Amino acid sequence: MTEQNPFGEGGFDMNSLLQQAQQMQQQMMDAQAELADATVTGTVGDGLVSVTLNGTGELVGVSIKRGSFDPDDTEDLEDLIVAAYRDAKDQADAMASEKLGPLAGGLGGGEMPGGPGGQLGF
Repeated sequence: MTEQNPFGEGGFDMNSLLQQAQQMQQQMMDAQAELADATVTGTVGDGLVSVTLNGTGELVGVSIKRGSFDPDDTEDLEDLIVAAYRDAKDQADAMASEKLGPLAGGLGGGEMPGGPGGQLGF
């Protein structure tokens, strides 16, 4: 009695699988490098506060329009900084999903870690 190969007549090509995995790994590294170099800016209050993040969500800059706030009352400024950060973070997450989504689909999942609009965990 001859055992039948469960992977078909051609057998299982481990070299091909490893080559595909290496290509996907390189594509993932390239996409992550592109995200680290890209920036997005969240702006609120008609330009009173802007926050800049790179594509991986790292804060790289904050801009506050000079003379637009009372130095003794920082509560509004604090709220605007948080809102600008959230705006920029949403943009960074969308950019990451666009760049990394097709690669994650090749790993058997179509959704990015953290779900739609969630934390990507880089």
